[in-house]
Amino acid sequence: MSKVLVIVGHARTATYCDALGEAYASGARAGGHDVTLVRTAELTFDPVLRGAYEELQPLEPDLAAAHDALLAADHIVIVFPLWLGTMPAILKGFLERVLQPEIFDAAREGRFRQPLKGKSARIITTMGMPGFVYRWWFGTHALKVLEHNILRFVGAAPVRTTIHGSIESVSHEKRKSWLADAEAMGRDAR
Repeated sequence: MSKVLVIVGHARTATYCDALGEAYASGARAGGHDVTLVRTAELTFDPVLRGAYEELQPLEPDLAAAHDALLAADHIVIVFPLWLGTMPAILKGFLERVLQPEIFDAAREGRFRQPLKGKSARIITTMGMPGFVYRWWFGTHALKVLEHNILRFVGAAPVRTTIHGSIESVSHEKRKSWLADAEAMGRDAR
């Protein structure tokens, strides 16, 4: 049994990203995994890293719980919509804040700390444009930032990605199939 943390990095609840996160969590529970589901939209925290790694910013209670779940997890899932070519600001702020305690001293000293070493990750993103356009023309920029510059940088590996494009125009059946896929991935915590 693995400990799975599912993070829905959206500014609102009751979205398709929320449904994907729920489907993954449901599948993970069915697979016998211990699951924690965090929705950034439901957390009370300042998403701005005010000290900019010059001074440690204490974690609010919601972030402290998310931080503990992150460190305890064996597998991390991040679900978010592509906004202005990248992740929503609330998700970026969440990651900056929740990872800060483990990398603060190391960053100040010019060292690299890997608090997520030994953990695997899955990124699921939705977007309005077709997925092939995002891959071909934009080179999956936001996924590369999250995968290489954040998750792998702090030790997570392997990091797998799933892209759901043309989210507004796909059929109801296609959306249902993507939810079923997320649930199946959750069962295996992959």
